[in-house]
Amino acid sequence: MSDQVKISIQHLYKIFGDDPDWALEHVKAGVNKTDLLDQYGHVLGLQDINVDIDSGKITVIMGLSGSGKSTLIRHLNRLIEPTAGNITVNGENVLDYDEDNLRRLRREHMSMVFQKFGLLPHRTIAENAAMPLIVRGGKKQESLAEASKWLKRVGLEGNDNQNPHQLSGGMQQRVGIARSLTSNSDIMLMDEAFSALDPLIRTDMQDLLLDLQNELQKTIVFITHDLDEALKLADHLVILKDGYIVQQGEPQEILIRPNDPYIIDFISDINRARVLRVRSVMEYKREAIEGPIAGDVDEDTNLESVIAASEGNTELTYRVVRDGEQVGVIDMRMLMKALVPTGASEDGARGKY
Repeated sequence: MSDQVKISIQHLYKIFGDDPDWALEHVKAGVNKTDLLDQYGHVLGLQDINVDIDSGKITVIMGLSGSGKSTLIRHLNRLIEPTAGNITVNGENVLDYDEDNLRRLRREHMSMVFQKFGLLPHRTIAENAAMPLIVRGGKKQESLAEASKWLKRVGLEGNDNQNPHQLSGGMQQRVGIARSLTSNSDIMLMDEAFSALDPLIRTDMQDLLLDLQNELQKTIVFITHDLDEALKLADHLVILKDGYIVQQGEPQEILIRPNDPYIIDFISDINRARVLRVRSVMEYKREAIEGPIAGDVDEDTNLESVIAASEGNTELTYRVVRDGEQVGVIDMRMLMKALVPTGASEDGARGKY
């Protein structure tokens, strides 16, 4: 396992029912989720999940309701026990942990941000945010001071002594994030953390998370059913269906090279110009560019911005730069071609991942 991998999930299965080990044999023999329930009375939650989660990155796990994404994230801190497989964190198999080691994992190394906020109504905002340290036995005033620092960082300065019911939904979720940061854990698990928020507030929370991540470089596992949110946040995207991984990889790569009709359906309605970046469709080129250049564009600029700058002129060519240095070239015809959705790649297959 690479030093860069923080969490490694290997051949993970979860089956719900009276005799999951017996049902597992049928799954490995090829029985699908529907037939397992209809014929054998068991529910297939996860099927042969293999994911490496890199340190300091945001891994987004997405899928529709019933795909297994929330079941998966709850395996990482063993809120749910697997039927089979391994989960390693920092090179240690957490399935071998006794109660003391598991408690330490949850208190010190993994924090969790929930969709429903999970705030204690009879505690102040500062006390809620300080709870991880208080539970560990930290001194109250020191814990409150640390919580106050993170409340300020998430935009809640001056709200320490208020109660949860006095805050809006977006502000309450900021408390949840501050609580996670107060724990000083290196791994953050976020299960549909922004799904209950209004669209504008949700966008603000996504921006806040990206700002914090740029500064703190946490290892974040983020669960969502929203593709736009996934594409905005993910360094690595894992798409689930019926408990198995359909495709995983860098989000831009999945958009350009979907490997399954399910993925094609999933991405069919997105605004490709808004989510695709220049780096994903440019021609890599460091030598001098022949012919007229309309200007420079950063490799992370979305295609929509380049289209606006070109004012629809398909004859233009732009130099692509990273930190001011040329890394490639993109012309408008190349860009327009990238806006046409492609079919599933021939080498993509469910079993590949």
